[in-house]
Amino acid sequence: MSDAIMPTYGRMDVAFTQGDGAWLTDENGKRYLDALSGIAVVGLGHANQAVADTISEQASAVIHTSNLYRIPKQEALAEKLQQISGMDNMFFGNSGAEANECAIKIARLYGHKRDIENPSVIVADASFHGRTLATLTATGNRKVQAGFEPLVKGFIRVPFNDLEAVRQVAEHQKEVVAVMVEPIQGEGGIHVPDDDYLKGLRDICDANDWLLILDEIQTGNARTGTYFCYQQLGVLPDVVTTAKGLGNGVPIGVCLARGKAADVLQPGNHGSTFGGNPLACAVGLTVVEEIEKNNLAERAAELGERMRGKFQERLGHLNNVKDIRGKGLMIGIELDSPCADLVGKALEKGILINVTVDKVIRLLPPLTITDEEADQICDMVSELVEEV
Repeated sequence: MSDAIMPTYGRMDVAFTQGDGAWLTDENGKRYLDALSGIAVVGLGHANQAVADTISEQASAVIHTSNLYRIPKQEALAEKLQQISGMDNMFFGNSGAEANECAIKIARLYGHKRDIENPSVIVADASFHGRTLATLTATGNRKVQAGFEPLVKGFIRVPFNDLEAVRQVAEHQKEVVAVMVEPIQGEGGIHVPDDDYLKGLRDICDANDWLLILDEIQTGNARTGTYFCYQQLGVLPDVVTTAKGLGNGVPIGVCLARGKAADVLQPGNHGSTFGGNPLACAVGLTVVEEIEKNNLAERAAELGERMRGKFQERLGHLNNVKDIRGKGLMIGIELDSPCADLVGKALEKGILINVTVDKVIRLLPPLTITDEEADQICDMVSELVEEV
């Protein structure tokens, strides 16, 4: 490994040189089944032909002009996402962290326009919103915050999936302007809240004139069975963020807003040099079209239920398995003890997985996997757990 790169990752000693759908091939020609898809990024699979064609065509035309001028592909993608999401407008950045930064700035400015001197945002324990200073502070994981103090002020933390805790804050804190949560906590261990949780947050926000901000960086783009997870729950947020699966590997992030949140940012309030450039937006448009054309949201819902059923049948009786949970192709298997070593063992067997919060095997396979590949993932992961 090169010492020219800062050691910010504990990289595994493998490098992939070729991809094909749900499969990756390393420098030595060994193939691996990818049950992680670049952490919910490559939803259409590796080397997707439609994405490759779009990149080639757009790169041969124009890659970048800056947001000083109109960008037709950005406008087309925005209108498509507007139609899908029920939101009014959006800002394009390059990552999920940037999208969440934009959402936090909307909340802050929304508060200041209401003459709230120190606007605060309620966030949840065990959440993950990014690694910039603001999104790091919003994240409910002390381990990733350590050493970066002083953190950004203006965040109030409550337990996830606890509406009463949010009501208590509403009673005692008068400078709250928003609630920001993930519909399903990804980095926090694939925690799926009660069905009435987001609806309850919507009601609390409406009663207090707060913004409801949903971080769909990981859950969006058909991952959980609908294009956005909130669409399964009869809730419409004021702000929603997405990234990861929208670019199939090309960096892009979006902060979408509606109603009173849609008019908060005005010229000069926010910007991005690369955000929403022609290349990224052309790819994003292709990804959305491929998701719709191939009914990948419905496919994720059906296949995810099938996979969780297989895991339950194979692993549910084991003493070391505490829970099997998830929604769509976002699956978590919680063990009763730390299991980070399973990542290396899985690599040896030819499958890519992830372990988060020490004890949860996280599976985020491409939305395009076949039934046979899904069964193979279930068999290989089950063998790993049984060996434990």
